[in-house]
Amino acid sequence: MLKLPSVCHICHRWPSQPLCAPCVERFAQPTLRCPTCALTLTHASCRNCAQHPSPLDACVAAVSYTFPWAGCIARFKFQADPSLAYALAHLMRHAPWVEPALDEATLVVPMPLSHSRLRERGFNQALELARHLATHKTNAHTLLRRGDSAHQVGAPRHERLEHVRDAFWVSPDRVSAVRSQRVVLVDDVMTTGASMYEAARVLKVAGAVHITGLVLARTEEREAHH
Repeated sequence: MLKLPSVCHICHRWPSQPLCAPCVERFAQPTLRCPTCALTLTHASCRNCAQHPSPLDACVAAVSYTFPWAGCIARFKFQADPSLAYALAHLMRHAPWVEPALDEATLVVPMPLSHSRLRERGFNQALELARHLATHKTNAHTLLRRGDSAHQVGAPRHERLEHVRDAFWVSPDRVSAVRSQRVVLVDDVMTTGASMYEAARVLKVAGAVHITGLVLARTEEREAHH
């Protein structure tokens, strides 16, 4: 079914795959990124991590959160189009350093949604991506989320940090599965990193020895704000 022709979500070419090869080649060229926060590097060292050290041991982003990927992610996430998950996960898998991270990991953990977000959306986009990336290593019940946090779109860094403080915990029956393991933490978009950093912190507390953050898209403008 996945090989059936369709319309490219970017250029609308038909017949095509959901993301055609020419669009991927044009808009998803690898770029030099910080190894621990995935921002595109414009200097020899990462100013973001100098001011806000990352709790991640590594961080990889396939693309920047710009045209055309912002639109693809919006369709995937907000317009109930989980069929894009395979194509977007395929894009992630072929980004530099992703295959080794997945191969070396013993556990792949999707960032969890709050109950209200899950009811509103109908599916967890991070879980859909993780399942396509590493089906047999993915566990959706390892990392849990407390309560119903406020929407963070447009919120400054300090507010995002406050919103997610103590928002996550590792399920007690999964602590032994995390302890001494290498974990890949998956999400669709990383903005300031507040949510992923807090999730990484609690996974480290539970005993994870190495955590790689793996995201489809990274928001870039934050480096200029620090």
